[in-house]
Amino acid sequence: MMSSRSVVVKVGTSSVTNGEGGVDTDVLHSLAADISQLHESGVRVVLVTSGAITAGWTDVGRGAPRPSAPQVLQAVSAVGQPLLMSAWRDAFAPYGILVGQVLLAPLDFAHRGQYLQARGTLEALGDLGVIAIVNENDAVSDEEIRFGDNDRLAALTANLVAAELLVLLTDTDGLLTADPRLDANATLIEEVTSIDHDVELLAGKSGSDVGSGGMSSKLAAARMATWSGIRAIIAPARATTPILRAVDDDTGFGTTFHARTERLSARKAWIAFALPTLGHFTLNDGAIRAIEKDGRSLLRIGIEHVTGAFEEGDAVEILDPAGALVAKGLTRVSAESFDQGDDVAVHRDDLVLLRRS
Repeated sequence: MMSSRSVVVKVGTSSVTNGEGGVDTDVLHSLAADISQLHESGVRVVLVTSGAITAGWTDVGRGAPRPSAPQVLQAVSAVGQPLLMSAWRDAFAPYGILVGQVLLAPLDFAHRGQYLQARGTLEALGDLGVIAIVNENDAVSDEEIRFGDNDRLAALTANLVAAELLVLLTDTDGLLTADPRLDANATLIEEVTSIDHDVELLAGKSGSDVGSGGMSSKLAAARMATWSGIRAIIAPARATTPILRAVDDDTGFGTTFHARTERLSARKAWIAFALPTLGHFTLNDGAIRAIEKDGRSLLRIGIEHVTGAFEEGDAVEILDPAGALVAKGLTRVSAESFDQGDDVAVHRDDLVLLRRS
């Protein structure tokens, strides 16, 4: 387990690239200066960075429109990764700090052994005094290019290293009361205690042509973090000392999402947020009471409807009769043999309650 003083910083594509699509070295040097100060004070920082595809296409595309074909994007990311890492290495060089690249894919979070291996690698880099720079393994994972985003990866990484803070740096001031492109009176929301439906409605689509995330993915990442007991903040990357201000909880800077008082264990957070959902169980009211109020395991008799193609040990979402998400867990039965399986469909040790409170 990494130091209790650990911070994960994610910086988006629109923040690390300039108007021509190349790497914005001024931003990288500014962020490296912040991280170096934290590093010297004993805080372990893991940096999650986007921008490989955009940086790669600047060299490969020679002014042509950015492609959309997954395999082309994979190839372009392979060009952009060393360019991006070289730029980060140069940014940290004045402080005598080495950087190490860690490329992660869904498999690294979906399988417990891989998950622990990734944690051990990040811990070892920290022990060596190296800043780990994490990115999606875009060059071999088209799923990540089409559906993934580094906001989610950053939240998963924050849980992986038991961070106390997740900093999501972007090209806006934080979460606003409205889309500033449509409402000139939009103002910053400084604090969020719970990410409910009203908060989610404030998130529009990505305001950037180069990023894959947007405010919606940042809210999802903040929710993952706060449920894991990690404070999160969405803040502007190009502000003065943005990471130091986020760590210091500077009043009025960015939007702070307060952590829940009860932190999920690493294993429960892994089940809840790292594993892909392969099926859904809709329960009757009695089964809902049993798992929510009485802390009991989920029995097959309480399941009214089943969807998905899942095997024993896969993750399923558990819904109430109205279709609202209640929990997520590891099933002890498969879809094919559901009626002949174990009476216990999801054991309470493998079940995570996710009803918003």
